[in-house]
Amino acid sequence: MDSSDPRRKRLGQLFQEKAVLHGEFTLSSGNKSSYYFDGRRVTHDPEGVLLVGALVSELLEEVGVEAVGGPATAANAIVTATQMAAAQRGWPLAAFYVRSEAKQYGTGRVVEGSPPESPGARVAIVEDTITTGGSVLKAIEAVEGLGLIVAKVVVLVDRREGGSEALRAKGYDVVALFEADENGNIV
Repeated sequence: MDSSDPRRKRLGQLFQEKAVLHGEFTLSSGNKSSYYFDGRRVTHDPEGVLLVGALVSELLEEVGVEAVGGPATAANAIVTATQMAAAQRGWPLAAFYVRSEAKQYGTGRVVEGSPPESPGARVAIVEDTITTGGSVLKAIEAVEGLGLIVAKVVVLVDRREGGSEALRAKGYDVVALFEADENGNIV
């Protein structure tokens, strides 16, 4: 991704201004942190969601995936924004999200929405933040369980705590729009 793109620069500013919270936090990984990245403060912001959708859809179009999805609930806005931006450019990108566990009613599915039905179809997984990679890996395992191929993983912010590296070690193509330093500054 071109770091000189003014849209990317503006999105980085929005993340720094709106999404980085300081204090004492427990992350979904169970790790403790002096900062928390709340990506929903940007993906639910009118300007932020437009920028996220445009930038992520352009990244995914280069890869040629059929669908985009991610862990519920943090990825839901990213998925929808990406799908809408792709549709505006005439690219019919399907979308789905992955529940942490199957519902005990209705269809009982873990993967909801419109994942491709053809085994071997290429999809992308998106997420707002990656720390250890646990939630992304669970989403990957769920879609691979449907016979789909994860061709790209896009995260908005990499906390640089080993998650991206762990996924790359398993053979996944992972890209982060931004990284955070040890103080939570977006770089």
